[in-house]
Amino acid sequence: MAIEFTTILICIAIVVILLLVRVKKFKHELVAMFLIVLLLFGVFSVTLAFKGKNISINDMPGLENAVKIYFSWFGNAVDNVKVITAQVVKMNWQGNKTA
Repeated sequence: MAIEFTTILICIAIVVILLLVRVKKFKHELVAMFLIVLLLFGVFSVTLAFKGKNISINDMPGLENAVKIYFSWFGNAVDNVKVITAQVVKMNWQGNKTA
Protein backbone atom coordinates (compact mmCIF):
# COMPACT_ATOMS: atom_id res chain seq x y z
CA MET A 1 0.00 0.00 0.00
CA ALA A 2 2.72 2.49 0.96
CA ILE A 3 4.87 1.55 -2.02
CA GLU A 4 1.99 2.15 -4.46
CA PHE A 5 1.28 5.55 -2.87
CA THR A 6 4.97 6.45 -3.04
CA THR A 7 5.14 5.36 -6.67
CA ILE A 8 2.14 7.53 -7.51
CA LEU A 9 3.73 10.51 -5.73
CA ILE A 10 7.01 9.99 -7.61
CA CYS A 11 5.19 9.82 -10.94
CA ILE A 12 3.23 12.97 -10.16
CA ALA A 13 6.40 14.82 -9.12
CA ILE A 14 8.20 13.76 -12.30
CA VAL A 15 5.28 14.86 -14.46
CA VAL A 16 5.08 18.22 -12.66
CA ILE A 17 8.81 18.81 -13.09
CA LEU A 18 8.68 17.91 -16.78
CA LEU A 19 5.62 20.13 -17.29
CA LEU A 20 7.45 23.02 -15.63
CA VAL A 21 10.34 22.46 -17.99
CA ARG A 22 8.05 22.50 -21.03
CA VAL A 23 5.76 25.34 -19.92
CA LYS A 24 8.45 27.76 -18.82
CA LYS A 25 10.88 26.51 -21.47
CA PHE A 26 13.93 26.31 -19.26
CA LYS A 27 17.16 26.68 -21.12
CA HIS A 28 18.76 24.11 -18.86
CA GLU A 29 16.92 20.81 -18.72
CA LEU A 30 19.81 19.56 -16.67
CA VAL A 31 18.25 21.24 -13.63
CA ALA A 32 15.06 19.25 -14.13
CA MET A 33 16.98 15.99 -14.52
CA PHE A 34 18.97 16.78 -11.38
CA LEU A 35 15.73 17.36 -9.44
CA ILE A 36 14.28 14.08 -10.71
CA VAL A 37 17.42 12.15 -9.79
CA LEU A 38 17.52 13.83 -6.38
CA LEU A 39 13.87 12.96 -5.78
CA LEU A 40 14.38 9.33 -6.79
CA PHE A 41 17.53 9.05 -4.68
CA GLY A 42 15.71 10.47 -1.67
CA VAL A 43 12.75 8.13 -1.98
CA PHE A 44 14.84 5.01 -2.54
CA SER A 45 17.36 5.85 0.18
CA VAL A 46 14.61 6.51 2.74
CA THR A 47 12.89 3.28 1.70
CA LEU A 48 16.11 1.31 2.15
CA ALA A 49 17.06 3.02 5.41
CA PHE A 50 13.70 2.32 7.08
CA LYS A 51 13.14 -1.15 5.64
CA GLY A 52 12.17 -3.55 8.43
CA LYS A 53 11.98 -0.82 11.07
CA ASN A 54 8.86 0.44 12.81
CA ILE A 55 9.17 4.20 12.33
CA SER A 56 6.58 6.68 13.57
CA ILE A 57 6.99 10.32 12.53
CA ASN A 58 3.78 11.50 14.17
CA ASP A 59 5.55 12.93 17.21
CA MET A 60 8.85 14.70 17.82
CA PRO A 61 10.75 11.78 19.45
CA GLY A 62 9.73 9.49 16.58
CA LEU A 63 10.84 12.06 14.03
CA GLU A 64 14.18 12.52 15.81
CA ASN A 65 14.65 8.75 15.81
CA ALA A 66 13.86 8.58 12.09
CA VAL A 67 16.38 11.33 11.31
CA LYS A 68 19.06 9.58 13.40
CA ILE A 69 18.41 6.26 11.66
CA TYR A 70 18.50 7.83 8.20
CA PHE A 71 21.70 9.80 8.70
CA SER A 72 23.36 6.83 10.40
CA TRP A 73 22.44 4.69 7.39
CA PHE A 74 23.62 7.38 4.97
CA GLY A 75 26.90 7.82 6.85
CA ASN A 76 27.53 4.07 6.74
CA ALA A 77 26.80 4.04 3.01
CA VAL A 78 29.30 6.86 2.42
CA ASP A 79 31.86 5.06 4.61
CA ASN A 80 31.36 1.86 2.58
CA VAL A 81 31.99 3.77 -0.65
CA LYS A 82 35.16 5.21 0.91
CA VAL A 83 36.42 1.74 1.91
CA ILE A 84 35.66 0.26 -1.51
CA THR A 85 37.40 3.17 -3.26
CA ALA A 86 40.48 2.75 -1.06
CA GLN A 87 40.61 -0.97 -1.84
CA VAL A 88 40.28 -0.30 -5.58
CA VAL A 89 43.15 2.20 -5.45
CA LYS A 90 45.37 -0.34 -3.63
CA MET A 91 44.78 -3.06 -6.23
CA ASN A 92 47.49 -4.10 -8.66
CA TRP A 93 46.21 -2.83 -12.00
CA GLN A 94 49.33 -3.75 -13.98
CA GLY A 95 48.32 -7.35 -14.60
CA ASN A 96 50.74 -10.23 -15.17
CA LYS A 97 54.10 -9.38 -16.68
CA THR A 98 55.18 -12.59 -18.36
CA ALA A 99 57.45 -11.07 -20.99
